[in-house]
Amino acid sequence: MTNTDRDDDDKMLESFFEAGRADAPVPSQDLMARILADAQANMPAPAPLARPATPARRGFLVGLLAAVGGWPSVATMATATVAGIWLGFAQPDTLSNLSGGTLLPGSTATAYEVDDLVPSYGSFDGLLTEEG
Repeated sequence: MTNTDRDDDDKMLESFFEAGRADAPVPSQDLMARILADAQANMPAPAPLARPATPARRGFLVGLLAAVGGWPSVATMATATVAGIWLGFAQPDTLSNLSGGTLLPGSTATAYEVDDLVPSYGSFDGLLTEEG
């Protein structure tokens, strides 16, 4: 099949399309009236307008809980609080060893004085003594 054959087929089809567009079917007035009557019969009745419900008052704790992020956030903060209290109370020696003895000066690890951690602290000794 060559391009000229396709062009001839397109021209032949186009003549059919033009004939179809020229003779477009129009529904009768009786058909349109029956369709509209059927549609009107099947439409639901309009619902009555409902008054908006007044929102319930929320308490202070409920508002605070929502501001923090809800129960998952509160549970996370409670867990962190309990873990912090436990670490502060238990004073694990491993924690002191990892910090080089700076956290627990009385432990088995070497304890550092403030002058060891902040060398410039010694120069403030003159300011701390009262000069008369």
